[in-house]
Amino acid sequence: MPLALLALAIGAFGIGTTEFVIMGLLPEVAADYGVTIPTAGFLVTGYALGVVLGAPLMTVLGTRVPRKRMLMLLMGLFIAGNVLSALAPAFGVMLAGRVVASLAHGAFFGIGSVVAAGLVAPEKKAGAIAMMFTGLTVANVVGVPLGTLVGQTAGWRLTFLIVAALGVLGLLGIAKLVPELPRPEGVRIRHELAAFRNVQVLLAMAMTVLGFGGVFAAITYITPMMTNVAGFADTSVTWLLVLFGLGMVAGNLIGGRFADRALMPMLYVSLGALAVVLAAFTLTAHTKAGAAVTVVLIGALGFATVPPLQKRVLDQAAGAPTLASAVNIGAFNLGNALAAWLGGLVIAAGLGWTAPNWVGAALAASALVLALVSGALERRTAGTHPAGVGGSVGSGVGGSGGPAVAAPAAGAVPSHH
Repeated sequence: MPLALLALAIGAFGIGTTEFVIMGLLPEVAADYGVTIPTAGFLVTGYALGVVLGAPLMTVLGTRVPRKRMLMLLMGLFIAGNVLSALAPAFGVMLAGRVVASLAHGAFFGIGSVVAAGLVAPEKKAGAIAMMFTGLTVANVVGVPLGTLVGQTAGWRLTFLIVAALGVLGLLGIAKLVPELPRPEGVRIRHELAAFRNVQVLLAMAMTVLGFGGVFAAITYITPMMTNVAGFADTSVTWLLVLFGLGMVAGNLIGGRFADRALMPMLYVSLGALAVVLAAFTLTAHTKAGAAVTVVLIGALGFATVPPLQKRVLDQAAGAPTLASAVNIGAFNLGNALAAWLGGLVIAAGLGWTAPNWVGAALAASALVLALVSGALERRTAGTHPAGVGGSVGSGVGGSGGPAVAAPAAGAVPSHH
């Protein structure tokens, strides 16, 4: 794997840290600004919505800019947002800083996925994407717990300054290690939007919303579930989240490895197993050992879907992958917001702290149904059209989702991106 992927992973590490560390620092931030914790929660919601809106917006703005320069500009925006958050004199300014930082998130991962895939051979594309996303998963194992510890002991403002410094490191890494990539020739917004007429692209994005949403339905309410149901002390929740992060790292790498071999079967297995494990969590959450093991499995199975889903979008939108790739990152955050809201509804309805697990299982099962529909449509199309016709943008015609489809996209990425 090229060293350039390390630079992308460092940027992803910083972004992953700033996205999730705020959840552990809400009490400190709320106390500092004299607002309630639910009000401080807008720092989480605002960031997620900023990703959803910023992903297509920043990608469209970046269509006329060479990809390496755009990645550097996005890291600059990320740094500025975190510095603004760290120095914010009022809560509204802090919220603005969070939104500024979030605008870089979706486009960075979207453009970064295209760049990562273009740096390697066709049969290694999902592995390259997984390598970049490793930065995001490792952030949950190292960055978030350390950032929370620093914020609780030395002040939350220092945490955001450190995250900004990570952004500087990522920016320098991209400047030095990512090769100069020419601006895409003849790319127009209309061309990029054409990918969204492909039913397979839309199905992949819907799978992203529902599948990863299933994970967040459970994990958003992990603290009250583990303390009130499993009987863990409040201080143990950090280590449970570390276990979740370790599962994410493992699942991400496994998902990238097997998606390059058999993309759709990998999705069937991971989504199906995720639905089963989330449903089982309603039972295993009642014992400490069972809960700990299940949290690892949810992290692993949830993130095992990320590289294949991102590669699926890249393959199916092969002629114009950048906007579709970035919008799919927004879809992950849309799933997070939707699942957290649904999980809150069932708790508020008096169904118990473990009720969000059933929501998560239903979302993951729905994603599996869409994956089966997508695979069936693909097989039917393959039987209708002669070999070599698949993969055209906007036609709904896709290939296998594996190396056979990746080949034309991979050829396009180095020469045009």
